[in-house]
Amino acid sequence: MSELIAVLVVGLGSYLFRSFFILALAHRRIPDQVLVSLRFVAPAVMASLIVALMTDSEGNVAIGVPEATALLVGGAVAQRTRNHIWTLFAGMAVYWVMQALV
Repeated sequence: MSELIAVLVVGLGSYLFRSFFILALAHRRIPDQVLVSLRFVAPAVMASLIVALMTDSEGNVAIGVPEATALLVGGAVAQRTRNHIWTLFAGMAVYWVMQALV
């Protein structure tokens, strides 16, 4: 029962934290510098996920054939389409196929 209470408390806290900023900024104009910097959030998150995928807990490079192939295909799709969703779909599809084959 205590796990359920913990999940509910964390969920409520997350909801309140997110809704606070939405409500606080609802009638305000967001500065252009903030909007420009927000454009770089998705690439930064993608880069951090890639680095986390390529390293182990000690910081050594730990990447196999499925991961390397998926990264190369994902990078090519990102370069060609400039779309994060297509990049994610292509990279994950190649990763799953290569994982099943290797």
